[in-house]
Amino acid sequence: MKYMGSKARIAKYILPIILKDRKPGQWYVEPFVGGANMIDKVDGNPIGFDINEYLIATLDAISKGWLPPDIITEDIYACVKNNKDEDKALAGYVGFAFSFGGKWFGGYRRDIAGSSKNLEIKIENEITQSRRSYSDICKQANNIQGVKFIHKSYSDIKLNQLCIIYCDPPYAGTTKYRDEFHHDVFWNWCRNMESKGHNVFISEYNAPDDFECVWSMAITSSLAKDTGSKRAVEKLFKYKN
Repeated sequence: MKYMGSKARIAKYILPIILKDRKPGQWYVEPFVGGANMIDKVDGNPIGFDINEYLIATLDAISKGWLPPDIITEDIYACVKNNKDEDKALAGYVGFAFSFGGKWFGGYRRDIAGSSKNLEIKIENEITQSRRSYSDICKQANNIQGVKFIHKSYSDIKLNQLCIIYCDPPYAGTTKYRDEFHHDVFWNWCRNMESKGHNVFISEYNAPDDFECVWSMAITSSLAKDTGSKRAVEKLFKYKN
């Protein structure tokens, strides 16, 4: 599903690194599951957590067979935005998949050129865009069956066996997510998880000195505060044991 900061483009590069030493039956856990664009490529009943209850409602419903409407116009987007709690699964889908840059209800996205002043063209473009998103979610639905989705903050996660943990937190110094995020607290949590024996990997642009970069790649990113997209270096970090 479209989501701000999605790792869909780099999953094929970093998942082999993350899963390299995975033991048979070992849990794979994502504390910041986002649009599920990494976890949908991992087998073995992985677990995805996220603090956004609407996002989790959407992913959980899709993993159990629910599919959203195939048409979401700008008028429908506005209606869902103003009535989020009537259907949280629908609100999660509309709020992320149809918002500019995948940012939670950050404004209806327009992927197709066309005059918004021409009502006929506007509606045609909205229908085309809707069907693309619907097609994408239908394809992803097959890949997240069996994934367990849980609404919970990363700091409240309790794990009763040693896991592989992949974190894709809000990046420091970039476009803000819905909720405030304390980066120092997060890095301490990663250290704590490692001290307990978990294998923790983190996506970020930068990390504290006691974490090492195990992979990097320059990509075009829209996370920066600057207007438009720019080249940024995606990195995968691991705690120095």
